[in-house]
Amino acid sequence: MSDVTVIRPPSLDGLRRAFVLAEDRIGHYPEFRRFFAQTFNLDRDGLKQPGYLTTPSGNSYALVFIGRSGEPFPAGVEIHALVGALEPLDEDVADRDLWAILKWMIAGVGGDWTVRDLEATGRLYRVPAAM
Repeated sequence: MSDVTVIRPPSLDGLRRAFVLAEDRIGHYPEFRRFFAQTFNLDRDGLKQPGYLTTPSGNSYALVFIGRSGEPFPAGVEIHALVGALEPLDEDVADRDLWAILKWMIAGVGGDWTVRDLEATGRLYRVPAAM
């Protein structure tokens, strides 16, 4: 399926979160909300802490789930790279990692959502990581 792995919360000593992506309307597709809720135990943990992932590059990411009044939780998600406190974000690596995260997410959601369709869309829009 994917080399993206859900991990326990890492020590954040010497690290900072570098914002890389936001999707504030995952509720448009209930499958995505269910996927995140199940994967990160959001029914139990809610806003207590982000979800954490590692990618094939070895980098770690925090998924910060967003709540919105009047909507089921989570309403959205922000993805932040965990980088050294004084280190710049390597944007090329982050883009490849985001593509890996999207493939992991689509494979996890399943149903009408396929990695094959995501890859075809990426090629159509000339997403470098999909080429």
